[in-house]
Amino acid sequence: MKIVVAPDSFKGSLSALKVSRAMERGIRKVNPKINVCLLPMADGGEGTVEALVTALGGEIIPTVVTGPLGDPVNSFFGLLGDGTTAVIEMAAASGLPLVPAGRRNPLVTTSCGTGQLIRFALERGASQLIIGIGGSATNDGGAGMVQALGARLLDAEGRELAYGGGNLDLLHSIDMNGLDSRLRESRIRVACDVTNPLCGPKGASAVFGPQKGATAEMVAVLDKNLNHYADVLEAATGKKVREMEGAGAAGGLGAALLAIFNADLLPGSRIVLDAGKADRLMEGADLVITGEGRTDSQTLYGKVPAGVAELAAKHHVPVVCISGGLTPDAVELYQHGFSGLFSITEGPISLEQAMTEAEPLVERAAERVARMFLAGWGKAHL
Repeated sequence: MKIVVAPDSFKGSLSALKVSRAMERGIRKVNPKINVCLLPMADGGEGTVEALVTALGGEIIPTVVTGPLGDPVNSFFGLLGDGTTAVIEMAAASGLPLVPAGRRNPLVTTSCGTGQLIRFALERGASQLIIGIGGSATNDGGAGMVQALGARLLDAEGRELAYGGGNLDLLHSIDMNGLDSRLRESRIRVACDVTNPLCGPKGASAVFGPQKGATAEMVAVLDKNLNHYADVLEAATGKKVREMEGAGAAGGLGAALLAIFNADLLPGSRIVLDAGKADRLMEGADLVITGEGRTDSQTLYGKVPAGVAELAAKHHVPVVCISGGLTPDAVELYQHGFSGLFSITEGPISLEQAMTEAEPLVERAAERVARMFLAGWGKAHL
């Protein structure tokens, strides 16, 4: 019997790799002969580098970059086993957790560090880039990233633009003569589950600005500035990014990736599934177990379990989801390919306790699922 284990991380508690290994232990308690295949998952945010390095081999390379507030921060990127594919998490360079709560201000935060990670990856020989852009602290339209890669963003006097979305109204032109030439020969795939446009009521500033520290007044300024930025981007590249789906992702970083780098913006789980050769892994599988910290009806919109279920359906393999918590509306998942939804909790328990004890709880939940599945197949004593 073959069981594929492909969970997301349990945010704030367990990495996807730890969840996968806990599930594997639970399954092997039922029968150590079961072929358990691990594919730790991610959606482009925290854990994407670890998930892909674990699945495909390679190394995690530590480095130091310019953080969201302009200070040096410890960061990293992954170089996969093929030696040509790099995996980058924007959150590791320009992420919200890198900014203390009292200093969150998207008028000044920069995506420069993300550009530096891209440059470091190119210097290590990467020509295939997978960039996860979840969890950003920025609203600068990717301006800092573009500057870190050699382009010059100039004001009307020909001076280099200062960092931050609050300065984009001063942008007059973009000089791309110094842009790293290796980018032209690189394929860039961006893990992006956001379809928001760059500007307007559903744009980067209005929808995501407040969680990055923007007041209503800041949102108005940032949106106006991104509108101006879109005009300058169009003049420099000929591309109308203002209304493009995904242009508003990561504080408008999506706009720069689309306009300047011709990147492909794809659902994060799909990129990880493709890179991890999940199609091949699911061939001959009898069961797929996925999971996440909390499962509700929103899981169907770009979350890891939904991506896993969609692929499993193509192989006619049943899918079970084990989660830290389930909400009543999670029953909608039964209409989209899921055969079972299970919580790791075994009775009344606090959120704090569930997070602290998540690893053994996941293990025991996986054991229960495996026992039930084998019993249903009449193979409980294989």
